[in-house]
Amino acid sequence: MNDISIRQLEFIKQKTKYRRSVTRYRIAIFFAFIIIWQLTASFGIIDSFIFSSPIKIFACFYSMLKDGTILHHIFITLTETFLSFFLVIVIGILISVILWSNEKLSKILEPYLVVLNSLPKSALAPLLIVWLGANMRTIIVAGISVAIFGTIINLYTGFKEVNLDKIKLIYTLGGNKTNVLLKVVLPSSIPIIISTMKVNIGLSLVGVVIGEFLAARKGLGYLIIYGSQVFKLDWVIMSIVILCIIAMLLYKAINLLEKMYLKHI
Repeated sequence: MNDISIRQLEFIKQKTKYRRSVTRYRIAIFFAFIIIWQLTASFGIIDSFIFSSPIKIFACFYSMLKDGTILHHIFITLTETFLSFFLVIVIGILISVILWSNEKLSKILEPYLVVLNSLPKSALAPLLIVWLGANMRTIIVAGISVAIFGTIINLYTGFKEVNLDKIKLIYTLGGNKTNVLLKVVLPSSIPIIISTMKVNIGLSLVGVVIGEFLAARKGLGYLIIYGSQVFKLDWVIMSIVILCIIAMLLYKAINLLEKMYLKHI
């Protein structure tokens, strides 16, 4: 037992050391990139007007932070992203349940779902503006359109791959299809749902930004497109950096949710 415990401790130490090493390298690469970017801009190796620099981006962010404009734009983009993300998950689960419960309907709709999932969603944005107008509703629908079809396909596939023995057991005990759905399919599919959420949070953000490019007067997507039009490239790069940070934090939040779930099973 003591020998096993010592080996376990050594294994844990090695894993901890490995994770810390990975984290240190990540931080080192990030700071190396920032330093090289700033130095090349300062010494004129790259054009700081086109590529900006970390100091100029920070100064731009600070000035917009003081007057509150950047927080307003971030809030708008986050609100649209969360609404799109929530609706994608809810609609995706509902439609996947309908397809799971009706095999003939799923066979009929399968090719349409595949085609719609493969369609470049940016091509739909101009049509959405014509149909719905240049407003937040259009942006939210654009965010939904990017993720919804892939969500339905993934969740429906996950529902179909649930353990058949468990399903047979429910029927053997006198259960019906609703019992199978609530007692077996949905609980067994929670890891797939969370995994899909991890992908969808980024896709919803992408769809929202696409919508903001065309139909917004506020939001980070609007800042990017407006900044490029008036040659305020500090706004453009600052907004891109903020979007990267938001995407990372949202992914981490879903990842934390997954870890909490795994601890309770």
